[in-house]
Amino acid sequence: MRITSQLICQAADDLKGFVGLNRKTNQYIVRFSEDSFGMDVADHGIMPTREFVWAQASEQTMTLKRERIQLLLDQNIDERINITEPLRVYMQKVEVPEIVAQRSLVHG
Repeated sequence: MRITSQLICQAADDLKGFVGLNRKTNQYIVRFSEDSFGMDVADHGIMPTREFVWAQASEQTMTLKRERIQLLLDQNIDERINITEPLRVYMQKVEVPEIVAQRSLVHG
């Protein structure tokens, strides 16, 4: 199977869970419910994992950040968070620049 940037972006959008920055440890943690973080994570800092891996690049584009995907991989919960083969390939291809894409909300 040929891994395309479209498949990689879809795999990023299929990630499950929520990410929050623990203020005491200054580390990102993943939970599977917004209300399971506790007092050490500010409510306004909790975001869906599928959004966490993207960072604003310009006014109209976002970058799929390998550094943020690595933070997720380091937690060793790949299956629960739904890290699939396209994201693993993306992480291995460090000689290829990070994906920059236009992202928009699709109403359905």
